[in-house]
Amino acid sequence: MDRPAPPPYRRIADDIRRRIDAGELAPGDRVPSTRRITQEWGVAMATATKVLTTLRQEGVVRAVPGVGTVVAEPQRAARAEPPRGRRPRDTDTGLSRDRVVGAAIKVADAEGLRALSMRRVAAEFGVSSMALYRHVANKDQLVLLMANAAFGDVRLPDPAPEGWRDRMEAGARLQWALYQRHPWLAQYLSVTRPQPMPRAMALIEWTMARVTGMDPVTLIHMALTLLSFVVSTAAGLEDDLEAEQETGLDQEQWMASMEPVFEGILTSGSYPMYAGVAGIDGDVVNLESLFEFGLARILDGMGLLIERRAGGV
Repeated sequence: MDRPAPPPYRRIADDIRRRIDAGELAPGDRVPSTRRITQEWGVAMATATKVLTTLRQEGVVRAVPGVGTVVAEPQRAARAEPPRGRRPRDTDTGLSRDRVVGAAIKVADAEGLRALSMRRVAAEFGVSSMALYRHVANKDQLVLLMANAAFGDVRLPDPAPEGWRDRMEAGARLQWALYQRHPWLAQYLSVTRPQPMPRAMALIEWTMARVTGMDPVTLIHMALTLLSFVVSTAAGLEDDLEAEQETGLDQEQWMASMEPVFEGILTSGSYPMYAGVAGIDGDVVNLESLFEFGLARILDGMGLLIERRAGGV
């Protein structure tokens, strides 16, 4: 009895996998996007999305922020466990706290914080997750170490801006660039339940160093208002990364797939503000434009406050 033909998504996924196995697509190469799949194989967007989701679940491809879906590196075989009763030494695994933190940052940057686990980081070294616990107590401590290490990579400009506005703007842009390099970081930070991160605190201190004439409570409110704005805007970076991994669509592809739905809403005439933006060519509203607009307005408001305090108001 003839076997039933595989569903379209499976047939396409197998075809892409054959290209990878044959070396036509090497590790790090981009695989066909959902839009390319719909064009090349003549299938619906939902089928194309399922193709990439299937390949990701099978470990064949992975999503890379700013790049797209690429061929994954071949998984290394796990090393044999040491004999029972023998405590592994650093020379057995080559592990150290810094190496564990560095590998965890690499995983979180590429796959998001939700994908991070002790087992996932251990796989980077080909060891069991238990080997990591000699260097970090648990996942919570690991993420805290990751965040503090990420802030340690920030390089302050020398010479530093002297004016209060230039200094605050420079500090906000340093944070924004940091969250773009590490999309998971903004979602980890909390204003209401802050974690002890000296390197992050040092950046905030530097940012506010040229604001004078403010009482301590007002100054900390100014600092946290600026921090909250940058963090909340940058949280969209991680949201977009996770959405891309779940759907197989990057932001541009997702918007293209939703275009018919939005078009029907906007042509109803009930939403003139949205319709006006929709008529403008190009991507005029995005995280970058929201950051630039919001930062300028916050600094304008801070300027009014500083002027009033300087005038004794």
